[in-house]
Amino acid sequence: MSRAVSFDKPYRIAGVDEVGRGCIVGPVIAAAVILDPAKPVPGLTDSKKLSENQRNSLAKQIKSSAVCWAIGRAEASEIDRINILQATLVAMQRAVSQLAYQPDFVKVDGNRLPNIDYPAEAIVQGDLLIQEISAASILAKVARDDEMQTLDRLYPGYQFTLHKGYPTQRHLQSLQQLGITPQHRQTFAPVKKILLTSL
Repeated sequence: MSRAVSFDKPYRIAGVDEVGRGCIVGPVIAAAVILDPAKPVPGLTDSKKLSENQRNSLAKQIKSSAVCWAIGRAEASEIDRINILQATLVAMQRAVSQLAYQPDFVKVDGNRLPNIDYPAEAIVQGDLLIQEISAASILAKVARDDEMQTLDRLYPGYQFTLHKGYPTQRHLQSLQQLGITPQHRQTFAPVKKILLTSL
């Protein structure tokens, strides 16, 4: 899926990716990155293929060497209101809109484009294929993991730093024992089930 481009070689390419669609707590977080061709960052790839230490190290390099970068988010309450797909696109749109420089072209991981006013292309597995998207995937992942550390301090006992908000057995056991938090996505099946059984 793509939108027509009126030039051959765009100068500023922004990569966009998100993290957190499959989680049942917290926001979905997107990042947008315009890399500097004169300052390459070796080792960029899909954030899921990197260790936490590798992601954190690369995130620092990306932030220091990129032309610009930005984070966008959609909260759990927004996800419940407009659904996870639409919330993901909103988070991506917010990330792109906060870039310090306007991109000439935007490359988005996946098969859907957010509502942006730039020529753009959606690329399946773009986080593996396109360096700008790889960089965005790393920044988004690090930002959401930091968010989970914050939630872990706010809501002790849920062990958010371990499962990162995904519906693991440990997370589901915590929900059964402690109940849901205001940050849980109430329209997601595991949370909805607990809400219904608590009525």
